[in-house]
Amino acid sequence: MRSRFLVLLAVMVAGIVACSRSESHYRNVIDAAEAVMLTDKDSALSMLEAVEPTELTHDSLRAKYHYLRAWGHLGRQMSMISDSLISFAYDYYQGRDLVRAVRSGTAKAWYKFWVGDTPGAIALFDSLIGRQNVPDSLLVQALRARVLLGASEYQGEELIPLAKRLLSIESDSLRQMEARYMLVGAFENAGEMDSALVMCDELIDDARIHRRGDKQFYFELEKAQILSELGRNSESDSVVDRIFLYSAPDNGAADYLHMLYAMNALNTGNTGRASREIAMADSFATIFRNEDDVYYKSYSNLLHTMIDFKENGRMRLAHVNGLNNRQRERFNRMEASQWESERGALVQQRRALELKAESQRKTVIILIIAIISVLLLAGAALIIRQRRQRELENEERAEALQKMVDELESASCAQPSDEKTPALRRAMLQQLGIIKMVAETPTEQNREMLRKISSIEGETNGELVNWKNVYELIDNLYSNFYSKLHEKYGDVLSSREEQIIVLLTAGFSTKEISVISGQATSTVYVRKSSIRKKLGVPEKEDIAIFLRSELSH
Repeated sequence: MRSRFLVLLAVMVAGIVACSRSESHYRNVIDAAEAVMLTDKDSALSMLEAVEPTELTHDSLRAKYHYLRAWGHLGRQMSMISDSLISFAYDYYQGRDLVRAVRSGTAKAWYKFWVGDTPGAIALFDSLIGRQNVPDSLLVQALRARVLLGASEYQGEELIPLAKRLLSIESDSLRQMEARYMLVGAFENAGEMDSALVMCDELIDDARIHRRGDKQFYFELEKAQILSELGRNSESDSVVDRIFLYSAPDNGAADYLHMLYAMNALNTGNTGRASREIAMADSFATIFRNEDDVYYKSYSNLLHTMIDFKENGRMRLAHVNGLNNRQRERFNRMEASQWESERGALVQQRRALELKAESQRKTVIILIIAIISVLLLAGAALIIRQRRQRELENEERAEALQKMVDELESASCAQPSDEKTPALRRAMLQQLGIIKMVAETPTEQNREMLRKISSIEGETNGELVNWKNVYELIDNLYSNFYSKLHEKYGDVLSSREEQIIVLLTAGFSTKEISVISGQATSTVYVRKSSIRKKLGVPEKEDIAIFLRSELSH
């Protein structure tokens, strides 16, 4: 029983451990995610999905989890709305781990950008790239992001040195090309158009040499815009002509190219040509963008307004409203996009909380079942132990009682049966009391105990008691009642009927007699009726009292 209990307890403990992830398990998962983060960010993020962050108790593990999760989102250009705890990782790694401090700072800056705090993001990037004694290879991503945000904010003079620094540390040729292109934008925003034009020519030559036609296309479009900005409208038109020469007339940027034609025409006072070119631009925009390009409309509406004013000498409110509406629409879409990102992050957080709650419910249920099982097993073990102990005590008591009876009988064998010592009589009554106790509580354990006790003096032949011993007890306690009964009515009564009469004399009830004699209760009633008829016992007379009176004469 003990071995079974231990096995069941071990199984329950194993189940509980399996359903509750240990922090050591989470540590292994997070370490594995970090190992593959640089080569396979999708796999790393999938691994991190299996971690329940609220179960991470050590600051080092929590910091690593939030740092890796945000770094993965940054690398995959995913929403970072849900990465607010990157701040905890960034603060934790300060002074502890330079690499993780810079990377978590980069992720934190991008988080600020995602939540609409672009100035805060730029300030944090400036703090990171301003650190001393930090390898350029570690700062390159932060510097790249800083230049990109600066360009989106139309920064000029302050962005130029940053773009030049980025260009000096980029090792990949494509990355260098991107850095030079951002430097062109910084020159333009700073009003250094000649420098922007020189850099743009270098980019065009580099793209032509390396046969990067798509890059050359965009760089020449940028050059045409710079020339237009410098007032060199005919040169700008020539660049656009060259673009159309080596690309199809309906190329993907035809609407912007015709818009540039319109701007150059408007700058030279040719409003008729400007009107025709903007109409061409609108027709291509309808084909390419299904009139759903807010960015294009923000420019085209302005040109329409200016052309109308040039041609008619008045402003049309419809165009002004259209320009305002397009700008408002663009703003609304940006807000909607941010709201959608936030909503997606909230959905993910809610799902994570639901999974956590479900896991906790399962764990609680398992714990409750385990506790109940342990209590039941402990209770069962206690009951079995108590019963076993009572059996042993009863056996010892019976053996001691039988020994005492034997000693008292041998010491008083010379005395008449009615002069038995009080001690002997008390011992015999106790021995008979054990039999009555089993009859009152006839459990299988009690029955087995009685069989063991009864077999001490000889075989019971499958009976619960040794009837020979019981008859001797009755003779000793009730003035040779059984011997007199058997002598007078032995030929009339069956052995079962004699057993019933003897137990009735000892004060056993009909139900108790059925237990000890192994007969059904109904059978005992039938045999009691048979005894009355055979021995002439009146119907209302007690059988035991009647026979004791009859046999005493």
